[in-house]
Amino acid sequence: MDSSETQELTKEHTTDHQSEKFLYHQKSHISHLSPDHSATTFLVIIREPFQWLHMLCKELNTSFVIGVVLVYGFSQGFSSSFFRVVADYYWKDVQKVQPSAVQLFIGLYYIPWLMKPIWGLLTDVFPIRGYQRRPYFVIAGVLGVASALTVAIGAKLSVLMALLCLIGVTAGVAIADVMIDACIARNSIEKPALASDMQSLCMFCSSVGALIGYSTSGMSVHHLGSQESLGVLAMPAVSLIVLGFFIYELRSNRPSEKKALEKVGGAMSGMYTTMKCPQVWQPALYMYLSLALSISTHEGQFYWFTDPKAGPAFSQEIVGAVYAIGALASIVGILIYHKLLKDYPFRNLLFCAQLLYAISGVLDLVFVLRWNLKLGIPDYFFVVTEECVSRIIARIRWMPMMVLNTKLCPVGIEGTFFALLMCIDSFGALSSKWGGGMVLHVLHVTRTDFTNLWLALLIRNLLRFATLSLIFLIPKGSQSDVMVPSDLLRKTQAMITEDEGLQLVATDEKVEP
Repeated sequence: MDSSETQELTKEHTTDHQSEKFLYHQKSHISHLSPDHSATTFLVIIREPFQWLHMLCKELNTSFVIGVVLVYGFSQGFSSSFFRVVADYYWKDVQKVQPSAVQLFIGLYYIPWLMKPIWGLLTDVFPIRGYQRRPYFVIAGVLGVASALTVAIGAKLSVLMALLCLIGVTAGVAIADVMIDACIARNSIEKPALASDMQSLCMFCSSVGALIGYSTSGMSVHHLGSQESLGVLAMPAVSLIVLGFFIYELRSNRPSEKKALEKVGGAMSGMYTTMKCPQVWQPALYMYLSLALSISTHEGQFYWFTDPKAGPAFSQEIVGAVYAIGALASIVGILIYHKLLKDYPFRNLLFCAQLLYAISGVLDLVFVLRWNLKLGIPDYFFVVTEECVSRIIARIRWMPMMVLNTKLCPVGIEGTFFALLMCIDSFGALSSKWGGGMVLHVLHVTRTDFTNLWLALLIRNLLRFATLSLIFLIPKGSQSDVMVPSDLLRKTQAMITEDEGLQLVATDEKVEP
């Protein structure tokens, strides 16, 4: 390394150090008020979140924060939670499908999420009329609207057609997710001190949206019916179309086919070089295995919840209310992470979170075996407690994984590489759904026979405990550390071309045609 490179790296290090000192001062100012402040403790608590949002808007741009709220809050949070309850009742009551088959269908929902690297490459390399982001937001919205309305108003749809429509709904959400995740990954690289804050914002918006979705899903199924309620999912998709016209993006000249292929080749080479690094592939492998080994038995439990003979026979309103309370618990989990846990090392935090996650699974087993009644605990109280505990722990377990994902992305292909990591996580979730479906099928858990459901839960819990043996794959570093080695960053930057940034229209700017 010559002297000019050394001076440049020293200058960058000094600038980053000064920036992090400023951010530390800003974040410290949020929590500490002057002694002569006359506000009560209650007002201080109310004011603190707004100060935090003001700090994020100042450091990251207000338009970026608005984009996160729209995509994570409405498109993902509300849509996914509403979809979860309504689609379960649709398969159970309208299509009358077995729970093991529904587990397979839910796994197919993840196909658009597995294609996130493809969406990332399309938006980065193949612009439409000179725009890389705007058209894809509109495409995502149109796809979501068409799919939701088709399944909602279509009379006597076949299982295959209904499945394709529901996959189309998830595809619209996944494509929009790629757009905003690229911005999050870039900001996490440029301002690592705010990486955990950005994930807190994302998860908070998602949880608030989920709270609204779960709160309204049960009532919607009761009053409109499960099939008609699926039409409500067109509203978040419409917001994506609006967002496509709201995006501020400079129009660039259409690249030649040769140049586009060169960019694809450079991105692929950069991703391959990065993934070969042990500091990258080991955490990615852990995140996949931790998701895949925790097999999902959700559909078997849902059918049991609503069965009038074998289960507690919960109504649609109760199911929606339980999930809504769980969404509130998710917000509590986010606050616990944001306030107490975001400075802990990755390995220690994820080990403790996985241990608690495995222990919390025992509550499902207690409920299915009806031991709660023997202890004198009513079904509704017990299931609400179980849902709250599991949601809090799940958030605490998931958020450091998301922060770690953003830390593993090299500059220049951060959008595509983050999409690749999220694709691996989605493949883990798909493996969990299909693995759980196979276990339910082998144990003959059907629409009316739940004799072996407890055994499926026992197998799931044992696999969760087994995941603890893989914790060595997680780095020991702090959540504010840079995970990708500097020499690897230089290699990948040499292979790729820096992508132009994306930002939403600032409040004082006009949209350019």
